[in-house]
Amino acid sequence: MRDVAVIGVGCTTFGEKWSTAFRHLFIEAGALALEDAGVQGEQVDALYVGNMSAGRFVEQEHIGALIADYAGLATTHIASTRVEAACASGGLAFRQAVIAVASGMEDIVVAAGVEKMTDVGTGASVEALAGAADREWEGFVGATFPGLYAMMAVDYMHRYPLSREDLAQVAVKNHSNGAKNPIAQFQQEITIDTVLRSSLVADPLRLFDCSPITDGAAAVVLAPLERVHEFTGTPVKVLATAQASDSIALHDRRDISTLDATVAAANRAFSKAHLTPREIDLVEVHDCFTIAEIIAIEDLGFCRKGEGGRLTREGETALGGRIPVNTSGGLKACGHPVGATGIKQVWEVVTQLRGEAGARQVDSAEIGMTHNVGGTGATVAVHILGVT
Repeated sequence: MRDVAVIGVGCTTFGEKWSTAFRHLFIEAGALALEDAGVQGEQVDALYVGNMSAGRFVEQEHIGALIADYAGLATTHIASTRVEAACASGGLAFRQAVIAVASGMEDIVVAAGVEKMTDVGTGASVEALAGAADREWEGFVGATFPGLYAMMAVDYMHRYPLSREDLAQVAVKNHSNGAKNPIAQFQQEITIDTVLRSSLVADPLRLFDCSPITDGAAAVVLAPLERVHEFTGTPVKVLATAQASDSIALHDRRDISTLDATVAAANRAFSKAHLTPREIDLVEVHDCFTIAEIIAIEDLGFCRKGEGGRLTREGETALGGRIPVNTSGGLKACGHPVGATGIKQVWEVVTQLRGEAGARQVDSAEIGMTHNVGGTGATVAVHILGVT
């Protein structure tokens, strides 16, 4: 297997993109990534696009062909594949691209993610997102994603030391980071009181505990490490990629306060990279809800079970802390266009490892990790990247 590097990255701004079509979101991100890499479209061998639910959000299927067409690559007959794994679609698109290059099947590959979620009303978007859970056993009886993550939060808070203020601190931290990120959907700092006074969504989760509905796209270009000298982008090596699955329904899990798929994927990634959690300089985790970040930092091995609240409360996950988490602002503040999120996480880590993150830059960052979750943890993708 060949070593693989990310040689170019690009990302749109995230938010409510009323005047931008679904296809044009991807074109913008892809053009930025190709320009960053110094790669022409005709040099690209394959394309993997993470997208969860364009059929529900914009009534468009056959996404691989659509993207190839509007990227100007249809006449080259590029291999273009849509990858779907709910909110982990972007993370899996990146993994498929890494495998394609590492195997030698392809040389220059684009991994991207795109979602346009605001073309439908809130009720329709909530219904579409519910398809990432078990529709028959969860969705049909009224379980929404806020409701499912609220169950996880209630169970966790019953078993471990975690206060309502600790949950709010996750949102406060991520909004602080998002305020330093020019692509973030929300660039305003908030207070714990802001979170605690926001509307109740599903007890104990309030509006500011929840990631927003978002439009956006992100793209990265990968190549064999041995060829990075041919391109202009500053390369970042892919040290490991891993994926794991679990039962799709929350009630079938061994422990709803632990994402076993996260534990498995993280262990596989650390093993492949010959690293431990202590050697990671920053991590982008899937904070679709504030409780999700608390659980993630524990399951990834950055602290023991039940210590996530303390870690957050004491500032160890903030910029300047022991393990900065979600320097981009995370899903909570940067936004969560579900198919694009996993690629945006890679974009952020690459930006950090290049030393190009501006006010949110982590000092001397050399190794970063991404963690992308589908549903309530039925699919998890974990990647580790490092400076070359």
